[in-house]
Amino acid sequence: MSHRIQFTTPGGPEVLQWVEADLPDPGPGEVRLRHTAIGVNYIDVYHRSGAYPVPLPAVPGFEAAGVVEALGPGVTDLEVGQRVAYVDGPTGAYSEARNHPADRLVPLPAGLPDEAAAALLFKGLTAHMLVRRVWRAGAEPWVLVHAAAGGVGLILTRWLAREGAKVIGLVSSPGKARMAETEGAVATLVVPRSAAYDGVAAEVRRITGGRGVGTVFDSVGRDTFEASLDSLAPFGLLASFGRSSGPLPLVDPADLAKRGSLGVQRPSIFHHIADPATLRAAAAEVFAAQAQGIIRAHIHGTLPLREAPQAHALLESRATRGALVLLP
Repeated sequence: MSHRIQFTTPGGPEVLQWVEADLPDPGPGEVRLRHTAIGVNYIDVYHRSGAYPVPLPAVPGFEAAGVVEALGPGVTDLEVGQRVAYVDGPTGAYSEARNHPADRLVPLPAGLPDEAAAALLFKGLTAHMLVRRVWRAGAEPWVLVHAAAGGVGLILTRWLAREGAKVIGLVSSPGKARMAETEGAVATLVVPRSAAYDGVAAEVRRITGGRGVGTVFDSVGRDTFEASLDSLAPFGLLASFGRSSGPLPLVDPADLAKRGSLGVQRPSIFHHIADPATLRAAAAEVFAAQAQGIIRAHIHGTLPLREAPQAHALLESRATRGALVLLP
C-alpha cells in the first residue's frame, strides 16, 4: 500500500487530500519508482485550481527524483536501484511510489543530491528552453526577467548573465532583489505584491537609455502583460511562459505592430522535451551547467509530502525564494 496526495474537485490548497492507494506492477515500458524528492511547480497549482483541467480524481505533480524498484516488460536501459528523475506526465508525482514510462526518465549524476534534482530539473529545463530556443542573443543584450527570485527566475537570471545578457530582474521585495543581483542581474526593480506595475516600463527604459529590452521573460501573466509589452524595444519579444496572476488578454496583431513590430510567444517545456533523446540531451546540459556553477539549485524549503496543501499555499503567496520540495 502506498500513499499519495489526491484531489477530487478543483479548488484551493484545502482540496488536496492524503490517501492510500494500491500500486500495480509496472506495465510494458514502465518502471516502478520509489520517490525520494518531489518538485513543486506552478503548473501543479493550475491543475489543482482547474485553470488547466485534468481528469478527476487526480494526483498532482510532474517532477520527482527516485529509485527504480521494478522493471516492466521490455525495459532494458534502466536497472533496479538506479537513481532517476522525470519532468513530465502523466501527472502523479505527489506520491510515495508510482509507475512511470521508462523512456521519460533521466538518469541522475552521482554528485547531484535527490533534493537538488527535484528542485532543478523542471525549472532548469524551462530555463534551458528559454535560453537556447527563445532568447535571441544577438538581437539585444538587455532582457527583463519577471519573478527573478522565483524557482525559474533565479536559474534563468544566472544562466542569461553567464551567456552575456544584461538582466533586469523584477521582484517583489528588497531581499529578493539582492538574490537576483547575486545571480547576475545588473539592475532590479521592486514591485511589492498586489502593487501596480504602471511604472515598470518607464524604469526599464531609463535603465536601458530609452530603448527598452529585446526580450521579456514573463511568468506572471495578466497583471504584467501591458508593462511587459511597454518595456520592449522595437522588434522585441515577449516570452510568456506562465500565468500565476491569470491568463493573458487577447492580443491584436495590429496593436503589436503599433507598439514597435513586437512578437509574443508562449513557449512550453513539454514541446521542448517531447522527444526522449532531446529530453535526455537537454537534461545532461542542465546537469553539466549545474556541475560547472553556471546555474544553481535554489531550495527555499522542504516539507513532508502529506503537507502539500501548505506547500501550495506558500507557493501562491509569492513569498518563496527558489524551489519547494516535498519529501515522501
